[in-house]
Amino acid sequence: MKMGIEEKQQEVIDEFGVFSDWMQKYEYIIELGKELPLIDEKYKTDDHLIRGCQSRVWLNAAMDESGVILFTADSDAIITKGLIALVIRVLSGEKPTDIVGADLHFVKDIGLQEHLSPTRSNGLASMIKQMKIYALAMGRLPA
Repeated sequence: MKMGIEEKQQEVIDEFGVFSDWMQKYEYIIELGKELPLIDEKYKTDDHLIRGCQSRVWLNAAMDESGVILFTADSDAIITKGLIALVIRVLSGEKPTDIVGADLHFVKDIGLQEHLSPTRSNGLASMIKQMKIYALAMGRLPA
């Protein structure tokens, strides 16, 4: 059975629960960034840059034949790469309507908001917003 957004968020929350301090959590975020499926070089253009991020983050979204959106991304900053990897893990492979309506509470539940600098926190919000904008646009396309 395929996990939905809620189950994927719970999995992330459980994984972060095993770490006792934020240095371990940051190391884990960096590891996730290293495992991020890389965006095709042809999408590393200004059109795919996320506005509102201090570091450079490229994001691409494509709908597959089953009607779910698959996200790929890259960043020039290792923590940011890990953050986008986390959000992609939760949202990629989901239907546009589910992505648009998702309450991504895992960000707050694992304590990211308090432990990110304001600029990183704004960047994370911009990444999530851009993914929802892609989902909204793709949800309007005829199947």
